[in-house]
Amino acid sequence: MEMVKIFWKANCSKCPAAKDVGNTLKEEGFKVIDYNLDTLDGLAEGAYYSVMATPTLIIEDRDENCIADFRGIIPSAKEIQTLINKNYR
Repeated sequence: MEMVKIFWKANCSKCPAAKDVGNTLKEEGFKVIDYNLDTLDGLAEGAYYSVMATPTLIIEDRDENCIADFRGIIPSAKEIQTLINKNYR
């Protein structure tokens, strides 16, 4: 199943909006995982994806390959849905 990973920090002013996009996607049946970069687990996962800006959204295909990423910007839930549906459903 395709997955959206959201990397955020508590002091990031844009991050609540990114998490709202994630919640909308969850409601639509997409798998979304949040990573708090203020924690060791979040930092480790962020390092793997070279996350240098918050929020960062990584969209992966069924094989966990990155098919798109948004770094420091917030796409709409519709943009992400269209991207996934166009290519992978």
